[in-house]
Amino acid sequence: MAEHREQESSEGGLRISPLLTIPAHELTIHATRAGGPGGQHVNTSSTRVELTWCIATSRALTQAQRERLLARLASRLDSAGTIRIVSAETRSQRQNRLRALERLAEMIAAALVVPKVRKKTRPTRGSVEQRLSEKKRQTERKTNRRWRGED
Repeated sequence: MAEHREQESSEGGLRISPLLTIPAHELTIHATRAGGPGGQHVNTSSTRVELTWCIATSRALTQAQRERLLARLASRLDSAGTIRIVSAETRSQRQNRLRALERLAEMIAAALVVPKVRKKTRPTRGSVEQRLSEKKRQTERKTNRRWRGED
């Protein structure tokens, strides 16, 4: 699946859903040197990948999608409306690039999901009657337990 993602991202863009594809020219991928395990190899190779995408100026989104993404991902965006994803999980720049693209696609797809509107419902007549009759029985039970004093 990751290999399939890379083909999509290199040819026409990053496919989020059947209706939404982010064009490749809107995605900025920058590789830098990463820390962590790897010995001297780490000091010479740029395996850490930083992926940025500006939601505010993207032409791939409708106005409704843009507003939804800006609202749902507000904590992850900078002041210009750009989202930044960093991946330095592996020693391979290619794998880190694929993981960053995958994480962006998952994040955008999840943020675009519109929750179902809750329909108001009413309890059935039978359930209301059952609740009220149970309350009456409980009241009688408690009343019978009371101390009435000496008559």
